[in-house]
Amino acid sequence: MHRVGIGTDTHRLGPGRRLVLGHVAIPHDHGSIAHSDGDVVLHALIDALAGAAGLPDIGEMFPDSDPAYRDADSGVLLEEVCRRVGDCGYAVVNVDLIVHAQRPRLSPYKAVMQAEIARLLGLPLDAVSIKAKTGEGVDAVGRGEAVACTAVAGLARKAVGNRLKTEIDGA
Repeated sequence: MHRVGIGTDTHRLGPGRRLVLGHVAIPHDHGSIAHSDGDVVLHALIDALAGAAGLPDIGEMFPDSDPAYRDADSGVLLEEVCRRVGDCGYAVVNVDLIVHAQRPRLSPYKAVMQAEIARLLGLPLDAVSIKAKTGEGVDAVGRGEAVACTAVAGLARKAVGNRLKTEIDGA
């Protein structure tokens, strides 16, 4: 059985913050304004994985009202969501990400982000796709005031021995 989830996230940009995308620090004069590290790529990915597994969204799992998540490393949050996805009997098969940013140009960082996300998910490189798009001068992203990401994640039931988990669970 395969499941698919979609996630999206957007953060305003402001001075005095780091810009972290795909668990990679990107040199820029502005960073994401957020309660956590503001990594829109991992936040969108978390929501896509959670949606595919039938879990609550990122805001419900890691609320910004909880001081424990202040400046939280989104890689740690992603690892926790992957554990929960596994507890639901699923394995991540692939992810497809579109990062929306007018600036900085992300082409030089896509391979590093791909490798880091593959590492965090325990996937081969070819199971992680990252594309970068500008906002073409339209909306907050296009004006360079925000960054956003859209993510799609594919899950499959985990095999247990020679049988799928669904056969064992009766699902």
